[in-house]
Amino acid sequence: MEGLFWLVLAAIPLVLYLYVRSNDAKLCRLPPEAAAFAKERWSPRMMKSTYESILDSPTPFLRDELPPKTGRRYIVVGGAGFLGGWIVLHLLERGEDPRRIRVLDIRRPSRRDMTEGRVCNVDFVAVNVTDMDAVQAAFDKPWPSSEADYTDPNPALTVFHTAATIRFFERHPALQPLSDKVNVHGTQNVLDAARSAGADAFVYTSSGSISVRRSRFWLWPWEKEPKLFTQVINDDDAGVPTRHEHFFSNYAVSKRKAETLVRKADRSRSDKGEIRTGCIRPGNGVYGPGGDLLVGMYLTRRANQTWIGSILQSFIHVENCSLAHLCYEARLIDRTSGHPDIGGQAFCVADRGAPPTYGDIGRALTELTHGATTFGHLSPTAMLALAHVFEAYHLARHFLTAALPALARVIPALGGDVVFLQPSMFALTQVHLVFDDSRARLPPAQGGLGYRGCTSLEGVCKVVAEHVRAGGRGWTREIAGHRVDKLGNAGAGVARAENGVDTLVEKLERVERKVGLAN
Repeated sequence: MEGLFWLVLAAIPLVLYLYVRSNDAKLCRLPPEAAAFAKERWSPRMMKSTYESILDSPTPFLRDELPPKTGRRYIVVGGAGFLGGWIVLHLLERGEDPRRIRVLDIRRPSRRDMTEGRVCNVDFVAVNVTDMDAVQAAFDKPWPSSEADYTDPNPALTVFHTAATIRFFERHPALQPLSDKVNVHGTQNVLDAARSAGADAFVYTSSGSISVRRSRFWLWPWEKEPKLFTQVINDDDAGVPTRHEHFFSNYAVSKRKAETLVRKADRSRSDKGEIRTGCIRPGNGVYGPGGDLLVGMYLTRRANQTWIGSILQSFIHVENCSLAHLCYEARLIDRTSGHPDIGGQAFCVADRGAPPTYGDIGRALTELTHGATTFGHLSPTAMLALAHVFEAYHLARHFLTAALPALARVIPALGGDVVFLQPSMFALTQVHLVFDDSRARLPPAQGGLGYRGCTSLEGVCKVVAEHVRAGGRGWTREIAGHRVDKLGNAGAGVARAENGVDTLVEKLERVERKVGLAN
C-alpha cells in the first residue's frame, strides 16, 4: 500500500506535465473558423515591399483621407494621450486653427510631436475628469483670439472624449468602482460640461472589447478548445453581454456604462440647441507612434516573450482610430445632405483587410528589423496559473487594506508590469477576435462613416519606419496609475504582461547563474 502511495505521488508531476502540454496545444490552435478570415499569411516579400512603400510616406500618413476643415472649435478630452494626441494632430493637419483647439488632460503632453510646431499654440488645461467643477471651468474658459473670429466669432463646438483609465486586468465586482470613477462618472461630467458649453457634436471613444465574452481556459481532457474561442464582433448591441461575469473585465463593464450615457444623450438639450452624439468602438489592440503598448513596445524591448503567437485578432492603427472619430464627427454635423441619421449609435472600427495573428506581427518585426526584435515562446497554461496567483494577491491586498488601511504600508501592491498579468487579460488575448467594421465602411449615403484607413501590415511597417526614424526612442505612458517608460493601449496591455514575465525570467536566470557559481 505504501508503494502505491509513492507511485501515485511520483506520477503527479508527469500528469501535470502532460496536462499542460495538452492544454497548451488546445490554446495555441488556430481553428478553421478563425483561419477562414485570413487565408494568406504575411510573407517576407509582402513585408519588404510594403515597408519600402511606407518609408517615404508622410506623417500623418492618412492625411488624404481626413475629412475637410470645418473651422469649428474643438475640445479633446484626453488630448495629451495616445489616441487623443493623434486626433489633435489630425485636426491641425487638415487645417484647423490651433487657437480653436483645447486639450483637457491630467498632465501635459510629453510626446515630441505634441510639443513642437503648430501644436504649441493649442490651449491646454490640466484637469481631472472626476472633478465636475474643474471640468466645467475648463469648458467655460475663454477662448484665445483668432484671426477666424473676424468672420466667424461664435463657431460651433465639437467634443472628442478619449480619456479613460484602462484597468483591463481586474474582473472582481468589488473593484468595479476603480474603473467607473473615471470611465463612467468622468464621462458624465464631460458630457454635462459639453452641453452646458453649447457643444452640438460629441464623439466618445468606447471599446470593441465591450462585446468580448469571457471564456474558460482550464480545459477538460475531452474538450477540444475553449468555448467562444473564435468571436466575430460587430455593432449589434444584442451581442454585448448584460451580466458582469460575462464581460471580459471591469474595464469593459465601465466602457459599456459610459457608452450608454453618451448614446442616450443624443438629441438632448444643449446650451445652443441640441447635441448629437456617437461612439467609436476600436478593435482590440490600438498601436502606432505616440505611446504604443503593443507593436512599438515589442520594438523597444527587442527580446520578447509571448504565448499568443497563434491568436488572430483585428488590430487598429492609431491613425485609423483617429480617422474614424473624425469621420463620425463629419456625419454628425452634416445637417443638409439628407443622408441617414446615425446619431446615438456605435461603430466598430479596425484596420482594413484581413486580421493578422500576433505571430504575423512578431515575424514582421523580426524581418523588418533584420533580427533585432525576437520572440521566445512560453506556455500559456503556465502563464495562466501565474496570473491566478497574481490576481489572488491583488484581491487579497485590496480587501485587507480596505478593512485596515494601515496595512497598505506593509503589504506592497503588485508593481511594474506583473499587475497586468491577471486572468482577465487572457479572456481578451487568448481568444480569436474578428471585428466586423463593414457598417463603418459604408458610404454616408448608406448610413456608414465612409471610413477606410490602412491595413495592419501597412500600419506595422509604419511603426517600424517611425521607430527607426526616431533612433529607437520610445514614449512614456501611464496605464491605470502604472507608469510605462521607454515605449515604442484594452489588447495593448498584453505586451506589458509579457514584459513583466520577461523581467521575472531575467531575475530567475540571474538567480540560476548565482547558484551555479556558488556550487
